[in-house]
Amino acid sequence: MVKINPRKINHIDRMKYLDLLWTSITSLKSREETKNFFKDLLSESESIMLSRRIMIAKCLLENMSYEEIRARMGVGNDNIAKVHSWLASGFGGYEKAVREFNKALDKRGVNKIPSQPLSFEWLRKKYPLHFLLFNLFLDKKPDK
Repeated sequence: MVKINPRKINHIDRMKYLDLLWTSITSLKSREETKNFFKDLLSESESIMLSRRIMIAKCLLENMSYEEIRARMGVGNDNIAKVHSWLASGFGGYEKAVREFNKALDKRGVNKIPSQPLSFEWLRKKYPLHFLLFNLFLDKKPDK
């Protein structure tokens, strides 16, 4: 698709296009409907590009440094700075999206498993019955 300069589209047409987009998105009722809509709307590279912006925002909101984000994701400082400026002067969309994403991960139990796969702690959390005795002793809070 050809890239469009928003300044070259008259205000009324621009508002019609954006209204169509926002209304279409808000009409979706489930995660599956939303996923299918965006799969039809965006190319895979566009979806990944948008997802990476959200991940950069998530990292910034978790107080990660530019260097940590750059090393983890392989993005440049200019991309991180652009997302950082949107976080600072935007409309709160990134914050809400990241907050809801974290809630969804918590519901799925994803945030409860440590991120270091195959570590002892990861195995202990992933397979609690196999490590029942360890868990009983390691998770017990000492009496004060």
